[in-house]
Amino acid sequence: MSQENHKAERIAKRIARAGLCSRRDAERWIEAGRVIVNGKKLSSPALTVTDEDDIIVDGKPLKEKQPTRLFLYHKPVGLVTTHKDEKGRSTVFDTLPQHLPRVISVGRLDLNTEGLLLLTNDGELARYLELPATGWKRKYRVRVLGNVDQTKLDRLKSSITIEGIRYKSIDAKMDQDKSGANTWITVTLQEGKNREIRRVMEHLNLTVNRLIRTSYGPFNLDQLPKQGVAEIKTQILKSQISGYFKG
Repeated sequence: MSQENHKAERIAKRIARAGLCSRRDAERWIEAGRVIVNGKKLSSPALTVTDEDDIIVDGKPLKEKQPTRLFLYHKPVGLVTTHKDEKGRSTVFDTLPQHLPRVISVGRLDLNTEGLLLLTNDGELARYLELPATGWKRKYRVRVLGNVDQTKLDRLKSSITIEGIRYKSIDAKMDQDKSGANTWITVTLQEGKNREIRRVMEHLNLTVNRLIRTSYGPFNLDQLPKQGVAEIKTQILKSQISGYFKG
């Protein structure tokens, strides 16, 4: 058994690394009484465990951590990025190939946004890749209706505050591809707050009628078909996310 397996870590982190959920969700599960360690039901995530501890989640033994895997998925419009939807809508996870392990998403794409979504069996990796400190940029192609002015778009390079929410620097450039009254814009950002692009474009009196994420950090959508899944090879994964595997 490797030294890594013996390393002590917080219980929520251990559950996340097993791919059941994110660390934040694991903390909620613990507070809800869904986790038992060495025969004792937990009420607080303030516990450190090793592989020697007996961990039960929802009545089932926690599986040993599997090797970290990362997948690229081409999300179409009309699917929500959640395991269960309170409105009964179809989810990304309903449509995944059956041979995939249980995965969670790295961030989300809303119902009407399409394009690249990263999926992983390691909840702790998902958290790591979502952090702005990781430094990964996300690139989108945005089709808008309205009067587009590059000078106006250039102002987004400075931070902007809309309805009390501050958005950091956004790089937005008009494409040459223009379709009637619509204009395509390439947008690059690092933070990715909820509905950020749509809200910023609305602030500029532009209506977004198509939004496609084309890249997330070093990973690109390329020619991946809609609802297609491609796994990143372990060697490439470790070279691109070396900071995580050294941690």
